[in-house]
Amino acid sequence: MTNTAARRVCFALQVKPERIDEYRERHAAVWPEMLRALKTTGWNNYSLFLRQDGLLIGYFETADLASAQAGMAATAVNARWQAEMSEFFIALNGSPDTGFLQLTEVFHLEDQLDALTTTATERSTS
Repeated sequence: MTNTAARRVCFALQVKPERIDEYRERHAAVWPEMLRALKTTGWNNYSLFLRQDGLLIGYFETADLASAQAGMAATAVNARWQAEMSEFFIALNGSPDTGFLQLTEVFHLEDQLDALTTTATERSTS
């Protein structure tokens, strides 16, 4: 079932090639306090994908991006995590959780399927 209240956010960052292995290690065991803070502040279904050359793609769902970012900014654990993570990235404009390049969604299967269903329903009731 599609959650229409959630906004899908996808972003890109570039990890320094010489830091890729360490970046993977750090994300294999994220601090429990950081994990709980992300969930509590609205970063849901959050995943990171890393290509061999360091291209990092992140994805999460949230009701409100600005509120999710503000919620994390208000936590002490996020300040510590972002300070440590910022050194892993090339051409970072700000901290990793706010300085990422947000990508524009151009296709979502469930949205298009829902539109087909809505259109079919409207035709059958006309």
